[in-house]
Amino acid sequence: MLHPYPSAINGTPRRPSRAPWGESPCPKTRAPGCASFATSCLGCASDSRSCGGIFDLAAKQARLEELQRAAADPTLWEDRERAEKTLREQRELERTLGFFAETDKLAEDADLMLELASEAADADAIAEAEKSLAQLRTRLEEAELRRMLGGEHDALDAIVSINAGAGGTEAQDWAEMLLRMYQRWCERHGFAFEIIDIQAGEEAGIKGVTFTVTGQYAYGFLRSEIGIHRLVRISPFDAQKRRQTSFAALSMVPDIGDEIVVDLDEKDLRIDTYRAGGAGGQHVNKTDSAVRLTHLPSGIVVQCQSERSQHKNKAYALKVMRAKLYEKARLEHEAEVERVAGEKKKIDFGMQIRSYTLHPSQRVKDHRTDFEVGNAAAVLDGDLDGLIRAYLLQGDS
Repeated sequence: MLHPYPSAINGTPRRPSRAPWGESPCPKTRAPGCASFATSCLGCASDSRSCGGIFDLAAKQARLEELQRAAADPTLWEDRERAEKTLREQRELERTLGFFAETDKLAEDADLMLELASEAADADAIAEAEKSLAQLRTRLEEAELRRMLGGEHDALDAIVSINAGAGGTEAQDWAEMLLRMYQRWCERHGFAFEIIDIQAGEEAGIKGVTFTVTGQYAYGFLRSEIGIHRLVRISPFDAQKRRQTSFAALSMVPDIGDEIVVDLDEKDLRIDTYRAGGAGGQHVNKTDSAVRLTHLPSGIVVQCQSERSQHKNKAYALKVMRAKLYEKARLEHEAEVERVAGEKKKIDFGMQIRSYTLHPSQRVKDHRTDFEVGNAAAVLDGDLDGLIRAYLLQGDS
């Protein structure tokens, strides 16, 4: 007999009633309605970070209706940037609400299959019920992961930088491998990926790259990747085929856009223009379209060469500069709070967060969570979900 609920396992074979999305009961009480095989609850949409946030479906529906009215306004496209932002938020809300509607349907189907399995008590009915439960469990695990994305900037887009560590060509090749890995991860999840600056290595790979990831909760998912990434492999650049260790650093800031005002005086900026490199036809070789901004008080440098227009490159570089200055101020504030509170946390640039071993074994290990993946090739091809999930469920360390 199939007993998917704890009450049945404990000797009382009873199916609990199920509450729809947005209604009680709550998983904190473990009242009827909770899906026991996952830590999420079908009725979880109340207050607090654990029970609210992205699960506040009523607020999301109201916001969607507001955006739909704005999208129907014929004057919307008079401000192209505002129009694109409105439509992007509308699409993201439609996807979110669709996710919960589909999950609710899966729960109803699983409920029905369990009832049929209990009545029929034959192998085929039980197999179908187990299949429905597996689908629902997968969906609830995804919902649980989204529940962890309740940070201040988790819902924003991300501005990501990868820089090769010491090691010359080896490290530069590793930095390019990481760039490809994140690009493939973005493709898997439907995130928009755009390189805004890249510096090629002398022989192979890249010295550094800055790119944007645009999509719902891009920063929330990718903040798990901030830190040092270590690669161990047989070097393709060594004629003696010796094992080499390479390092690359990933840093990231949320794309705060124009929502947060950052005090940025252009008198504190040094603005340099130069000719963009790489592919792009004759245009890039004839005009100084690329822009480099240096914030003199902090020493922060931002470059952008993705657009043909110098004006557009400057505008984008200013946006990235504001985001980096905001992140710098936030980190300084957190460091001061920790100092006053007496907390002592070692921050060492040389301590890797993750190791990718391609020789002698094939594995990827995250040193913060001890989560391991035996298929290193799949991870390097963008299959990062297990590693990201383990980090988010553990919580920031």
